[in-house]
Amino acid sequence: MRYACNIREIASLPVHWMGFIFYDKSPRNALSIKSDFLHVIPESISRTGVFVNSDFNTIMATATKFGLRTIQLHGNESPELCNSLCSEGMEVIKAISVSIPDDIESVAEYEGCCHYFLFDTRTPLIGGSGRQFNWDILRIYKGRTPFLLSGGIGASDVERITLLSHPMLAGLDINSHFELAPGLKSVSQIDHFIKRLSK
Repeated sequence: MRYACNIREIASLPVHWMGFIFYDKSPRNALSIKSDFLHVIPESISRTGVFVNSDFNTIMATATKFGLRTIQLHGNESPELCNSLCSEGMEVIKAISVSIPDDIESVAEYEGCCHYFLFDTRTPLIGGSGRQFNWDILRIYKGRTPFLLSGGIGASDVERITLLSHPMLAGLDINSHFELAPGLKSVSQIDHFIKRLSK
């Protein structure tokens, strides 16, 4: 999210997290937005900062400035960094790039030091590919940490999503397939998507 009016409109929908990307190489980079843009977000929605290989001090300074409650880590961050952020009272989501079953098994070192995993599609870049990985791979995940599903999720996936029955699936991370431009979301498309999922 990057635009004040769009933030206000999306905040009126029944969403649980709202993401702001603090990574200068992303076309959705929110580093230049004003922190007071976020005052319209109700307490029921967790302001989520997305970071890529940032250090602890940078993350915490940004969290303080923007009132972030959740930190999503999309780089090669260590379990120790995850633990340090948790110790500061932050909710931590660790993104895991997935292409093959071994990628799912690699999450073991992060068990117990983050609140959620986010399984996203492995690409040469850092996220944002708009592509999906093979969701059948999720069946091998036996961990204790709940996960969010990400990577190329669109309106046409509602039926497939409703058929997913993994006990640790806690939510969906949607992005590019609901955009009008980088960082500008279609309110009507997201509203329709949520209503269809809720039936």
